[in-house]
Amino acid sequence: MHRKFKKLLHDYKVDLFHEEHDNAAEFAAKCSHIAEDVLNQKFNYHFHKLPDANRAEIINMINNYTREAILPPVVEKIVERQVATERRMKALENLIGNLLEALSEDPAEATS
Repeated sequence: MHRKFKKLLHDYKVDLFHEEHDNAAEFAAKCSHIAEDVLNQKFNYHFHKLPDANRAEIINMINNYTREAILPPVVEKIVERQVATERRMKALENLIGNLLEALSEDPAEATS
């Protein structure tokens, strides 16, 4: 049983390595698509009181700079981490399923 668990853990590590390093183009395309969808959503801030024209222009400049310069790389990083975490969770689910199958096997069948 110990050898079987050791093999399953090794297989999990190999699968995880392949998930993280293979298909880099597919991973990047998926992340870019999700990040683009998030950035295309429009979020608006509504003032409680109407600001004067100068202040409104400054706030508009800050808003545009944030959306165009700061937000895209941050969203892309978050999406990359989320997709990588989803892949890791999928591999972990497979490991747990395999471990439970190994535990549910009859010991008499495993030795023969």
